[in-house]
Amino acid sequence: MKISDEKLYELCKVYGERARFWRQKFAGLLPEVYKRRLFEKKGMNSIFEFAKKLAGMNEKHVRRVLNIEERFRDKPILKGMLENGDISINKLARVVSVATPDNQLFWAAQAKVLFQGALETLVRDQKVSTENTISSTAVDHMNGLQQPKSDDKSVRVHTNQLNLSPEVHKKLLELQQKGIDVNTLLLEFLEKREQEITEEKKRIAEEIEQHKEFNHDAVFYGVPIKKSRYISASTKALLAKEFGTKCAVPQCKKQAQEIHHTNRFSLSKSHNPYFLAPLCKEHHQIAHSIDVKFYEKRAGGRES
Repeated sequence: MKISDEKLYELCKVYGERARFWRQKFAGLLPEVYKRRLFEKKGMNSIFEFAKKLAGMNEKHVRRVLNIEERFRDKPILKGMLENGDISINKLARVVSVATPDNQLFWAAQAKVLFQGALETLVRDQKVSTENTISSTAVDHMNGLQQPKSDDKSVRVHTNQLNLSPEVHKKLLELQQKGIDVNTLLLEFLEKREQEITEEKKRIAEEIEQHKEFNHDAVFYGVPIKKSRYISASTKALLAKEFGTKCAVPQCKKQAQEIHHTNRFSLSKSHNPYFLAPLCKEHHQIAHSIDVKFYEKRAGGRES
């Protein structure tokens, strides 16, 4: 075969994608094949032999398909997606544990737009949310990015979980031995820190709004000046001070990789820190997936 490595790789990707697509479609037919006992009519001993001969599908995968179909019996939307081969079995397997007749439309939509990693994260959020009663749904996390209540027993931090350096531990112990209430001391420090963040956020937000108002109708030789997507260093520093290096969604321990505009930038044209939050890759995609305006714009070919 006289083709370049890149061309060979591209062909592998194309054929591989087609193979996955048709395998997905084939898997969706298996529940009906099983009901009709079609494999017996074609001289085969089992549905597993049928799937292996026709599509090279192993027994574990076939059992998974049949199990998911059974659990979707009262969820016609998801069941239809399985039978039509609209969504991969791996994705449907992720949502089967949280899907109900009432929320099946939501999970069907999320399975369509989210990558598998993000879908896994959203399912996990839903389970944690239900178990700890932090919020009614995982969607609530993304709408407000609210923090858990301080008196919530499920999110209390134990002192043995704090990663204190020997030097800090020594100084706190010395202060305590002098009769100084280190709890009050630390609370005062934390309250001062929160106040500083609040004041800095207010200052930056006011400057941004003033600048936005001043340049609202700015043009250059009759051409409107496009608002920059660049987030200032001071705003990034403020977010780092407020949220640290981790994702802002409660319970998520992943590193933040994106700064999300909870008030869509393509609509607001603003980097107001009150509407910014650092998110991991998965939660950033989840945030966009539930933003209807974002998808309406993307469907229209406009960046958001």
